[in-house]
Amino acid sequence: MNTPRLRRLAVAMGIVLAVAGTGSAGAASAPDPVKPRVTGPVEHTGPVPGGYASWKDLLLDQRKMVEAAGRITAALRRNGDGYAGVIAAPENRELRLYWKGKPPGYIDGLVGSLRRDVAISVLPARYSARELEREANRLIRENSGVLTSIAPSQDGSGLTASTASLGAARTAISGAAVPVTLEHGVRPELSSRWDDSPPWWAGGAWGVNGGPAICSTGFAVTYLGASKLLSAAHCASVGQTATDPTGQVIGPVTHVSLPRDLLLIGTNSGGRVFNNPINANGNAIVSTEYSNPVIGTSSSVVGLFVCTSGAFSGTNCNIRVTAVNVTINVGYLLFGMVQAEQQAHTNAAGQGDSGGPVEVVNPSNTTQVFATGSVSAIDTSTSVACTGYVTSGRICAWRMYYSPWSNVTGAFPGIAIIPG
Repeated sequence: MNTPRLRRLAVAMGIVLAVAGTGSAGAASAPDPVKPRVTGPVEHTGPVPGGYASWKDLLLDQRKMVEAAGRITAALRRNGDGYAGVIAAPENRELRLYWKGKPPGYIDGLVGSLRRDVAISVLPARYSARELEREANRLIRENSGVLTSIAPSQDGSGLTASTASLGAARTAISGAAVPVTLEHGVRPELSSRWDDSPPWWAGGAWGVNGGPAICSTGFAVTYLGASKLLSAAHCASVGQTATDPTGQVIGPVTHVSLPRDLLLIGTNSGGRVFNNPINANGNAIVSTEYSNPVIGTSSSVVGLFVCTSGAFSGTNCNIRVTAVNVTINVGYLLFGMVQAEQQAHTNAAGQGDSGGPVEVVNPSNTTQVFATGSVSAIDTSTSVACTGYVTSGRICAWRMYYSPWSNVTGAFPGIAIIPG
């Protein structure tokens, strides 16, 4: 088959990275059109952090930490009581909880209970998460032409902002109510299996109204009593029709949440994800393809190891969450995003992977995954060689941004994952 061709789509003050048809991208090696129901492992590679004997051992501890963090954040009352953030540090074998002031009794009791299974350190924070969020929102709204992203530090110490204009940014943050660390040069930009069929799976290629593939399908869900597929809002608009690269109709775009970069496609969807085995750098080997069942969802915390599986790049792993609740400016603002980095500085995601699945491997069975989010954007200042099915004519990066599961449930209340 012929591969999609590429272009950049200008949007307001930024550039939306999508794949569409202007210049040739070169031939892609298309997978077998027969849906690969055989499973294979989704594996992290390379040295295991923290002296663990295996990635499985690390992932088992990570899973306990993520579940404990979810219990803590779910228990927070309306004002947060001084909560600043959590960091999963499996390499130190502990979950770190940061709090401004003395944690209330209900949190002390919960932490005491959780410590039966997870080592938790409670550490002091200078600012609460709510204080940092308020100041972050003020700064980026008042300086949207200067700041490209802003995120709270999970230890409650302040904010980290990125900019393409260091001098202007220094002026912009001069009156900030909290400390702000500036990163110069960070440029967030919105980022197929090529012949899928119903029930449609996550990680397949799709386009609009019979056009070339530009994005990737996300996880299968149910919403308002109907079966849907997730993807990225910058890929299409409500009323447009999603089609696969052969022109087969997937279904109509029924719902869009632009501030969280999420959309829903109405279709017959199934709870599996296309994946590939990976090489020593954690990047896809596209000569072999299989699929894996989704068994649930995972929240995102700093320190979490995830994998991506976009239609263009294939499966990439060894990607670690470095910031949560990030606001990024791509010509308009995206809220509640997660920043993550491929640890060997090879491809994490690229053009055409937008909307594709972000997954966490089940440590007890590496042929199963947890739905974690939807690929949204990349930092083009960290561009690297692309991997996967299309390696030329597009941009890939080792730092990427995704819309987490908490954004999915916030945008579409009552939504539920379809298990495989």
